[in-house]
Amino acid sequence: MPELPDVEGFRKTLRDCGTGRRIAKVEIRDSGVLRAVTPQRLRRELEGRRLGVPRRHGKWLLSPVGAGLTLVWHFGMTGELLCTSLDDPFERHDRVALTLSGGRQLRYRDQRKLQGIRLADSDAAVERILADLGPDALIVQRDEFVARMAAHRGAVKSVLMDQAVVAGLGNLLSDEILWRARLSPSRPARDLSDAEARTLHTAMRRVLTSSVRAARVPPRRTWLTGHRDDDEPACPRCGGRLRSRRFSGRRSVWCPDCQR
Repeated sequence: MPELPDVEGFRKTLRDCGTGRRIAKVEIRDSGVLRAVTPQRLRRELEGRRLGVPRRHGKWLLSPVGAGLTLVWHFGMTGELLCTSLDDPFERHDRVALTLSGGRQLRYRDQRKLQGIRLADSDAAVERILADLGPDALIVQRDEFVARMAAHRGAVKSVLMDQAVVAGLGNLLSDEILWRARLSPSRPARDLSDAEARTLHTAMRRVLTSSVRAARVPPRRTWLTGHRDDDEPACPRCGGRLRSRRFSGRRSVWCPDCQR
């Protein structure tokens, strides 16, 4: 599932491939990824306009296209954004393609189609889309993060993944961050001491910094996430057997020896 580092990578793809380029053609290969906009309107509003500088908030990607319009992308469980040439053959799950001046093409590829593409017609519309999100995980300040943890009674793993608390973290990132901070995923967030919450914030910033450089959560063998799919997963820090269970419907992995 695309998390903050993946979407930051898509932002860079969109920036490098599309910024300043005119949209010559909009091809809707599957309208099932469009949200609250028809194929006809998307073509009418986008064709002939130039892509502005994109920005990201959490897992959302936003690209201005002029006249107050913003193209809004969300990648759900399986989405991605690619920059291709016009000659590259389409793949099965390529849903929308924007042909740009200069012979480039942006393709929204998504197998499961759980989210998709929106068109906001004003800054206020963008604000409404993002209204329920917390601060971006990459830039939230420590004091605000500590206060947000203290305000929630749920398990800290579930709270970290709650986009209304902090935007951008998903299952893999949350597991890695908690392992770095030596905190059990089942600890109630509001029961963390200020020192533990500060340690959690530091772990989050370090994991995100490394992951953003890789444009994904890297499956390094020195990371917890590099072992979660092993036949007999062991902690890369202490060698103990990793355990797993579900939090908020997602499989969580942790080390019971390190994360007490």
